Amino acid sequence: MHEGLMIGTKARVDAVVTEDMVAALGGQTVHPVLATARMIEWMEWAGRRLILPYLEAGEDAVGYAIEVVHLRPTRVGEGFWAVAEWEGRENERLYAHVTAYNARHRIGEGRFTQSLIPTAVLERIFGPQEVRPSEPSGL
Repeated sequence: MHEGLMIGTKARVDAVVTEDMVAALGGQTVHPVLATARMIEWMEWAGRRLILPYLEAGEDAVGYAIEVVHLRPTRVGEGFWAVAEWEGRENERLYAHVTAYNARHRIGEGRFTQSLIPTAVLERIFGPQEVRPSEPSGL
């Protein structure tokens, strides 16, 4: 990773809850609000967005761990956003505090850990990688 990512640096992604983002299990809607897993997806995107400018050629990062609590619901049609704040690095582990909000509340928070990995390792496992996206689809 390139130098320069300072403790406290933040990245943000914004979204609007759609029908395909609600809490569902086995194809059945459980609750018509933002699913915890989908909130976490956007938290991970914020964490990835935070580190993308600092990755060097030949390296990437993969999700390693996430510890999150989902505090409040967000309805279909409501906007929400996720913020990742750089906490630091220990060897190949990259740490960010993640928080999600809607217009009314903080809806979730936790910690996202990524692990630096050579792209050659990913290619051995998955085959040649296409250009990694810099933005989540839907933004």
